[in-house]
Amino acid sequence: MNYETITTETREGMAVITMNRPDVMNALNTQMRAEITHAVSAAGQEARVVVLTGTGAAFCSGQDLGDRANMGNINLERTLRDEYIPMLNAIVDCPVPVIAAVNGTAAGAGANLALICDVTIATESASFIQAFSKIGLIPDAGGTWALPRTIGLQRAMGAALFAEKITATQAADWGMIWEVAADEAFEEVWKARATHLATGPSEAFKRIKQVMRASSGNSLEEQLLLEGQLQGQCGKSRDFMEGVMAFLQKRPAQFEGR
Repeated sequence: MNYETITTETREGMAVITMNRPDVMNALNTQMRAEITHAVSAAGQEARVVVLTGTGAAFCSGQDLGDRANMGNINLERTLRDEYIPMLNAIVDCPVPVIAAVNGTAAGAGANLALICDVTIATESASFIQAFSKIGLIPDAGGTWALPRTIGLQRAMGAALFAEKITATQAADWGMIWEVAADEAFEEVWKARATHLATGPSEAFKRIKQVMRASSGNSLEEQLLLEGQLQGQCGKSRDFMEGVMAFLQKRPAQFEGR
């Protein structure tokens, strides 16, 4: 598929999807949402890790408010249901880990797009803004689900009500994201993280994602049963045998991803 609002590159098991509308800070319009949905779904079948990042000074500034000529005709519920939910589900349901490499400002739906990914790595100068209340809206694109679970109700409520900028360092300190990297080292850091996942035990990584995502909706008993089921599957993989042999032989493991 030929994309117009994003670029894609796949090599050595790593698929990099780059939002490419720098003139509007990579704001999400209908076409971009559809292209991200398609690209993530396709990459999940071909790669061992997916990276989502942005071009220019921003990761993503959220909904493109200039996407429709007549703002009075916007049906936000339909837009979220028909365009945002498929995009977010593509990331959540992707069988391989998805890294958000936040290269700059992540605002509104752009912030929550980053937070719905499995791991979020941000450059030091990046920031996260739940900007919705500034235009009379509530956080969407999964923000009301992700934020209370990652940073607690008080901080989630404050982020939504006050719509203040949260720095990358603050986001990491709060547990909102995984890691902050110095601006000059940012690309090197996220590529190293992605390479680790692309060359690791992919079958285990897939099941880590599955079991972690399931935990919030499971009772302890249900989660323990799921752990047992998935661990049994991992125990039959070639990567498990290779990992054990490498440990016993005191050498680095050479995982095949199967």
